[in-house]
Amino acid sequence: MAENALIYVVDDDDLFRESVAQNLADAGFEVAVFPDGPEALEGLESEPLPQLILLDWKMPKMNGIEVLKQYRARGGDIPVIFLTVLSDQIYEEAALIGGAVDFIEKSRSFSILRRRIDLIVDGRRGGAEEAAPEDQPQRIGELTLDPESARAAWRGRRVDLTIAEFAIVSHLASRAGRDCRYREIYDLVRGEGFHAGAGEDGYRTNVRSMIKRIRRKFESIDPDFEEIENYPGFGYRWRRD
Repeated sequence: MAENALIYVVDDDDLFRESVAQNLADAGFEVAVFPDGPEALEGLESEPLPQLILLDWKMPKMNGIEVLKQYRARGGDIPVIFLTVLSDQIYEEAALIGGAVDFIEKSRSFSILRRRIDLIVDGRRGGAEEAAPEDQPQRIGELTLDPESARAAWRGRRVDLTIAEFAIVSHLASRAGRDCRYREIYDLVRGEGFHAGAGEDGYRTNVRSMIKRIRRKFESIDPDFEEIENYPGFGYRWRRD
């Protein structure tokens, strides 16, 4: 598990920053907090370096995307998750294009954030791990998966997936032609046994929403994309060529 990993929390909201930091500490992580981007960038110039950075978008002095751009321009490759109140897809896309690995709304529960942290820090990449144990890029038809960076490409063009979406695509594609249950897909992202609310309809609704977002991202590149098929009442499959 990811416990004992050092995580940076960068946020100008004192209450939110300390709340996240306390939750992380209670979960067994080492935590360093920063109230703004310049202080975080300064911290990244010395050891020990974190395994993950949780970064706010809207901050004074320097917003989160500027912090990320400066850090990447310096050659920094530590994974970054944006935590933000901005829910519009345009912000998510800007974050991923800028080099973030995920984008999570601040209203989401800590258990969801914890699951994303585990996926990143532990290097759990869903089904891609089984098919590519040495974390080498994997080609499945027109799809290319890079487990090391959690990046995907369709027909040679990058698909800006979050780390959770990458895990779902990896899981489905590495089992092309096999039906995957709604619960199986949900547990992959949220953690086994996580309560989705509203019983079976709750987690099925969540999975349908995630698949819809994934399809939309692939369709923005290829309007004819039809690789993800639905098995009504059961789940989804990646079409076998």
